[in-house]
Amino acid sequence: MSERERGDGPDDVGPGTTVRGEDWYGRDLSGRAFERVELVEVDLTEVTATGATFEECTFRGVRFNASAWRDSAFTGCTFSRANLFDASFDGCKLVGSRFDDCRFDLLRAERGDWSFVSLRRAALDGVHLEGVRMREADLEGARLGGATVIGVDLSGSELADVDLRGAVLRGTDLSALDPRTARLAGAVIDPAQAVVVAEGLGLVVTP
Repeated sequence: MSERERGDGPDDVGPGTTVRGEDWYGRDLSGRAFERVELVEVDLTEVTATGATFEECTFRGVRFNASAWRDSAFTGCTFSRANLFDASFDGCKLVGSRFDDCRFDLLRAERGDWSFVSLRRAALDGVHLEGVRMREADLEGARLGGATVIGVDLSGSELADVDLRGAVLRGTDLSALDPRTARLAGAVIDPAQAVVVAEGLGLVVTP
């Protein structure tokens, strides 16, 4: 992987390039394509993008604060110590991406496909997830206290020791949830979900 000597912003970043310490604050990355690019300590605060693509890219210490992404793709990417404060993802694809030691305060994701994403032990308290596909995602030990998780497809996901206390879960697929290991106090669910949880506890639900 080559590291460029000077920064010209997001222009002319070829495959396999390392971008270090650059300021892309407020840039519009719509339609840009990045492949196997490593971004280190890059400032993406208030960046906007529609249709941007990142394939097998790495984000180390990158600031996504208040950035807005629409119909963009981050496939097979790695996020390490990234700050996603108040970032929004609308209709985005993050299939197979991994998050390690990241901050998610006020993150909002709607629609889109986050299947096979690794969010193990992530601090997702208070995030807003709505209509997102998260099949076979790894959420083991993740904290989603007070989060809004509405109409999310969590089928086949790893949910061992997940903390959902006070979360709003209406319409979310909880078929992979083991209520004996999850923390659910104060969580808001609908009647159909209540049946799934009861059956997960070994209860027999009758009319």
